Amino acid sequence: MSDVPPAMTAPADREAASASPEQAELPEQAELPEPAASPKPAEHPVTGDVALRAAYRLCRRRTKEQDPAEYALIRLVPAALRPPLHALWAAANALDDLGDDRTAPAAERAARVEAWITALHRELPTGASPDPVRHALVDTANRWRLDLSELRDAMAQVQDDTRGRDFTDWAQWRTWGRDNLLPWFGQVRTVFDRAGVPVALRLDTREAYEEFLDGVRLTDILTDLSADLAQGDLLLPAEALDLYPGSATDLTRCRWSPAVAALITHLTGLARQWVSQAALTRGMHPGPATVLQTMAALLHAQLDAVDAAGPALLRSPPRPALRTRARILAPARARAALAWSLSPLTVPPPRRPAAPRPPAPAGRAPTGTFRRPQPHPSGERPPEIPPGLLPAHVAVIMDGNGRWAQQRGLPRHAGHHAGATAVREVVHGALDIGLRHLTLYTFSTENWRRDPEEVDAILDLLRGELAENPFRDLDVRLRWHGRAGRLPPDLVDLLHLRERTTRARTGLTLTMCIDYGGRDELTRTAAALAARARAGRLEPGLIEEDDFARHLPHPDMPDVDLLWRTGGEQRISNFLPWQSAYAELHFTPGLWPDADRRDLWQAVTAYTRRQRHHGATPAPAGEPAGADGPSAAHCVTAPDAGPGD
Repeated sequence: MSDVPPAMTAPADREAASASPEQAELPEQAELPEPAASPKPAEHPVTGDVALRAAYRLCRRRTKEQDPAEYALIRLVPAALRPPLHALWAAANALDDLGDDRTAPAAERAARVEAWITALHRELPTGASPDPVRHALVDTANRWRLDLSELRDAMAQVQDDTRGRDFTDWAQWRTWGRDNLLPWFGQVRTVFDRAGVPVALRLDTREAYEEFLDGVRLTDILTDLSADLAQGDLLLPAEALDLYPGSATDLTRCRWSPAVAALITHLTGLARQWVSQAALTRGMHPGPATVLQTMAALLHAQLDAVDAAGPALLRSPPRPALRTRARILAPARARAALAWSLSPLTVPPPRRPAAPRPPAPAGRAPTGTFRRPQPHPSGERPPEIPPGLLPAHVAVIMDGNGRWAQQRGLPRHAGHHAGATAVREVVHGALDIGLRHLTLYTFSTENWRRDPEEVDAILDLLRGELAENPFRDLDVRLRWHGRAGRLPPDLVDLLHLRERTTRARTGLTLTMCIDYGGRDELTRTAAALAARARAGRLEPGLIEEDDFARHLPHPDMPDVDLLWRTGGEQRISNFLPWQSAYAELHFTPGLWPDADRRDLWQAVTAYTRRQRHHGATPAPAGEPAGADGPSAAHCVTAPDAGPGD
């Protein structure tokens, strides 16, 4: 590593650049032919933009020099798709270089990373940057319509890593690795989507995909073990190190020992198991499938090199022989050429960022915090509720969308669109008062019985809201509760994307119940318990409530303190029956699209006046409310309707 990290250098790469970014791909031996039906890549909108062309060429060259295997994989895709992939790889690597530059103290490295992220945030609306890597990334984001806000937490993690990392177990290690890798791989998948070759993952392969990336991360750590140890990093979980007593001490002293040798053999075996995901590419377009299969083969070759290195592993990174790489890549190029020749590509035309452009933060705000919601238009301020009286978990049955539309002579789907605005308002209100958990009954298992046109409209609305990501700048962690089997795969993909990119946030946890049913949840939990008992891991006669709770699909979801239903109905409609066993019930006559944050505040304020005692003796008159226990709620009668009506 040089004294000055690549990302901090001035844009002074003086390469001759007389072609567009796409044409910057110079011909090499075994060049892939262009897909027959692909349109010719368009020139950059600014004629003679030498700086932009040089920026793409720089990203390409750095990819080739710093990661030959990654460069070889990118060459398995058509030339038109390579520049955005080079830009993404170079940006991720530039950030890592800033965080890893041990010539600077940790505080200075963290400041450099934050400055890079802040500059990217500032430059996205302009479409340009004085830094060549960011210049290519900004152009890629605008040209391919990438939402770089999805990289917020992955980029911020690099800043956190400057303080060092220690992992207790594999679960902690996986969370760290996936939070870093998944968003970047998600951007690559989006590029393929924009080109008309979607890389949709089947519902049964999602865990295989994440485990594959675990294998990528572990292989990378084993390869770079010598460099990491030289700068005092040991990026392996204690759970693995403890299996081989003394290995951690030996590694920190760069000493090869039988314990270290056994540990490396164990870890390469794990990595091979994780990258061997044959089912992952089944049913996938043959172009991306070839890339993933070749990537797995290269990873296996790299792991062979790690195993063969022995003590040299602690002195320098091992590399597979050129002959081994050639044996993998030659047939892969032939397969890729055939696969892409059968698929027309859609190459987006050059575009400048729209003006004005909504904020698209790629990292934390310059202050290091998320922004607060805008105040309510009326100027009304949230109530001051003592933390001890605030419910930890509020669940909402958003009833009345269809009736709201019918009362106005509008189609029912118009009510759902109005209801989406109410969702944003109520989320803002939850943040205003410091609520920790908000769960919304968005689409029930029974809602499939509605008119197909209305169901399609609801699912399209969910897609739109998830794509727009209205809470991207807020400290909101999004979770999804429900079944995946009947939902469209692209919608499930978006839900998982939002879960991944917000999982590190610590403010409000917003759970969207989509294709959710309470009885279905209980049935699945019972099946999980039965399977565990059948395997001999649980004694049926000793099953207790805690056992049942641990086998729920979301065992960490806290019990509901307050269940609020709009629309005048007085039933819970198969919503969170386990978690709501002792919830306070709050029914209001207004229809959901008319709700805003003030209605949430009123519901929470009413909750603070309840006495809760869970079947124990009620508190004597005059004692403060909020002790603990069920209490009758105010009931309002209204015409019969189902959830979300």
